[in-house]
Amino acid sequence: MQLFFEEQINGEAFTLSDKESHHLVKVLRKNIGDTVLFTNGKGSFFTCMIAENHPKKCKLKIIEQEFNPQETFHIHLAVAPTKNTDRMEWMVEKITEIGFNEITFLKTTHIERSQVNLDRLTKKLIAACKQSFKAWLPQMNEITPFEDFVADKTFATYDRYIAYLDKDNTQHLMQLATPNRSYLVLIGPEGDFSPGEISLALEKGFHPCSLGKHRLRTETAGLAAVHSLNLVNLPEK
Repeated sequence: MQLFFEEQINGEAFTLSDKESHHLVKVLRKNIGDTVLFTNGKGSFFTCMIAENHPKKCKLKIIEQEFNPQETFHIHLAVAPTKNTDRMEWMVEKITEIGFNEITFLKTTHIERSQVNLDRLTKKLIAACKQSFKAWLPQMNEITPFEDFVADKTFATYDRYIAYLDKDNTQHLMQLATPNRSYLVLIGPEGDFSPGEISLALEKGFHPCSLGKHRLRTETAGLAAVHSLNLVNLPEK
């Protein structure tokens, strides 16, 4: 069954926006009595029946609600946006499919892009959640100066890592991370973090980590970090 997204689902019934109503009624040709599956991105799946198939205000009646609790671990990825927006959109889509909780964009010394289109990226998040049947929509945060972010005491209880290339930085993230924790991983731009940024992060309690012996593009590094942490948290057989 196809999954749909509607953030505001309250009570026993709800009405879709013009755009979503048109998509459901005119494009997908759904009729009164048809069953459709929705998520609000806050952990719940709603099995709904179409009560009114108006192309501008389709009304749905909730038949059943199922809540899916979040995982016992939390992944926060902090990444410098790439110059090519398509590459960042690709990364957001893929890490959503694999599973993560939060993303923050970093303004670093070697940054390639100082602004990000959060609305467009949020659409990518929603589409990926629908595609991979996710009940939780990851949180997306505004671009933040590197110095402010690493000094934020909100993350004091997280297991914090900074990934960068260095001949002495050989321990892989999978070797360092332990299961069922809250993780924060910093990923730099194509030119990597500056020496000053690395020193500051280490001073603030971040641990250096490797994502492999090869140089990775920013979006590949972000994907590798999220994938590694999901592997760390695979259930034991």
